Amino acid sequence: MFDDIHPMARKTEARGSAAAASGRHTPADVDGVAASSFLWSTTVLAPSTAVAVALFALLIRLLVSLGPYSGQGTPSMYGDYEAQRHWMEITLHTPTAEWYRNTAANNLSYWGLDYPPLTAYQSLAHAFLINASIPESLALSSSRGFESHKSKLAMRWTVLSSDLLVLFPAAIYFVSVYFRRNVGGDAKGRSSPWFLAMILLNPCLILIDHGHFQYNCISLGLTLGAIAAILSQKEITASILFCLAINHKQMSLYYAPAFFSHLLGKCFRRKNPIFEVLKLGLVVIGIFALVWWPYIHSVQSVMEVIHRLAPFERGVFEDYVANFWCSTSMLIKWKRIFTISTMRFICSIATILAFFPSFVQQIKSPSDLGFLYSLLNSSFSFYLFSYQVHEKSILLPLLPASLLALQEPTLFGWLINCSLLSMYPLVCRDKLSLQYGSVLALFALIFYAPHGKQHGRVDKSSTKRVALLTVGLICSAVLHLVYLGLEPPKRYPFLFEALIMSFCFSQFVIYTVYTNIKQWMLLDHSSLKMRVKKDS
Repeated sequence: MFDDIHPMARKTEARGSAAAASGRHTPADVDGVAASSFLWSTTVLAPSTAVAVALFALLIRLLVSLGPYSGQGTPSMYGDYEAQRHWMEITLHTPTAEWYRNTAANNLSYWGLDYPPLTAYQSLAHAFLINASIPESLALSSSRGFESHKSKLAMRWTVLSSDLLVLFPAAIYFVSVYFRRNVGGDAKGRSSPWFLAMILLNPCLILIDHGHFQYNCISLGLTLGAIAAILSQKEITASILFCLAINHKQMSLYYAPAFFSHLLGKCFRRKNPIFEVLKLGLVVIGIFALVWWPYIHSVQSVMEVIHRLAPFERGVFEDYVANFWCSTSMLIKWKRIFTISTMRFICSIATILAFFPSFVQQIKSPSDLGFLYSLLNSSFSFYLFSYQVHEKSILLPLLPASLLALQEPTLFGWLINCSLLSMYPLVCRDKLSLQYGSVLALFALIFYAPHGKQHGRVDKSSTKRVALLTVGLICSAVLHLVYLGLEPPKRYPFLFEALIMSFCFSQFVIYTVYTNIKQWMLLDHSSLKMRVKKDS
């Protein structure tokens, strides 16, 4: 990966030296500050710069991980930390065939495994490492609720290592491909280090993975690698990585309409479209067969896994999530009015209708930038309207939003703010308020860094947009203060959570409508370019 970047860095340095000798200015110098004098002022992601940003992102993760985790010291079910520990215990001590089956050793009512087999294999790999040093923390049955400082460190390191091995390389790969392919148009004045920082310093992801405790970095990293492979014209590699992402966390299906429509649109424009579709289809079937190999020999085993992956009995949403069903449930009691099967059908239709415009646009006119917008619109469609969504699912739209940070810097910053606010009640339950404020302040500091997003490409917001965003920020600040400082009425104990969710939902809807319009504007732009070519 660095080999692709390093020659560009050497060429830039050589041009800069030659220009200095002759008294001329390089393009980087013309933009304001020479790349050598300020870290952000370059579109070239040199290895040393990428390592510096990655190490800083790692440091922030380490500091957040020193705080509490989900369910710490709260029996009997504890929280997501205990769920991940328990999955390690089960995968280590029980046969593969019993991982998704209710048995004497594996009581599914106590944090039963509910993610695809790749998550189970990851849990087993981490179990081998932890069992070698702290076997009592993974003892079958007797280790339930096990907590110690040493085991906490070991568990935290499994997340950190997953980040370093999957998400970090994928982010560096994407940024290098993005600028090499010139995805966002004229690259002059834009900052690749700032762009990488926006991806790696996503405060929501850091708080959930390294505070609350999860492994979203693996599925998101695999998805990001697949996106970069798409931009590099490596469709088979992209298909492999995205299938692995789905098999790690089924929520990666939020991106499936974007991947499917983009690849299908590309196949239709090639000499043998049927062959191209069949080739990618065989890759998908092969990866799924490989991952599900221990279970595909029995229909019963396959159905046991699928049943665990689709826990419809949990309801249309969990806790307070800023989507359509939760925000409108104050007025319409969806869970009381409709049965689970009817609600599933309604959610499916609403989700399909929401992502369909974006889906059609990519089939008609697949493009690199359109693909990034399609990923955002597709994932937001699922977040807003699909069945069984929880507050942490906002991480899925945030990934493509961060990949569009250079195109939509102001709106990206606003989306980060709203996403953090939507997770605020969860963060308070986890006692992570200090970490929340710290990562938000740090993100804002880097987001508004000189020669970052503002360098070259200015986000030409209208006066109305700036006014709306200002009002939104004031509302967000007020909601934070209200939630922290006031007691809700006894009759409505979750009033403040409902207000936060309703506000965030309204902002997410506005954002989604805007990005759908922007995606279709790309189609008009490409049609205009085609007409100009024909006329010339």
